[in-house]
Amino acid sequence: MVTSKRKKSVRQRGGTTHGWGAMKKHRGAGNRGGVGNAGTGKRGDTNKPSIWKERRLGMYGFKSKSTKPKVVAINVSDISKLKTDKTDINLSDFGINKLLGTGKVNKAYKITVDYASVRAVEKIKEAKGSVTVLKASKEKSSEEKNDKSPDEVSKKAPKSAPEEDSVEN
Repeated sequence: MVTSKRKKSVRQRGGTTHGWGAMKKHRGAGNRGGVGNAGTGKRGDTNKPSIWKERRLGMYGFKSKSTKPKVVAINVSDISKLKTDKTDINLSDFGINKLLGTGKVNKAYKITVDYASVRAVEKIKEAKGSVTVLKASKEKSSEEKNDKSPDEVSKKAPKSAPEEDSVEN
């Protein structure tokens, strides 16, 4: 004869606590203190020190609203690694918008790019190439910033404070 086992919930019918011990233990979220960050001390400083090391409370940071273009740069030494045999290169075709001056140039390239550093332009010109910069940088070069020669700067030394006449009574 085959006997089947009764479910546990059926066996607990008539048992007031249904295996949870005291009456107050098996209730909703009020028994466990809520969900998420509930009870962490966001108010009242109750358990705040215990979570300071783990995470930040509240909102933090910000989203930048600047319209600065994302810079994708390449060094002059890496131009030869681009998959092209041409010496006339438009870097925007490769998704690059800035040319930087690290490394050596081995060919006379004719480059078109949105932005380029002063050093990169110098190196390309030294190799008898040329660089066409489409968008001029808003930053002034160091030569434009320091348009005064060192002699002019030393001539305009700060003046000493005017001597005050002593008044005798």
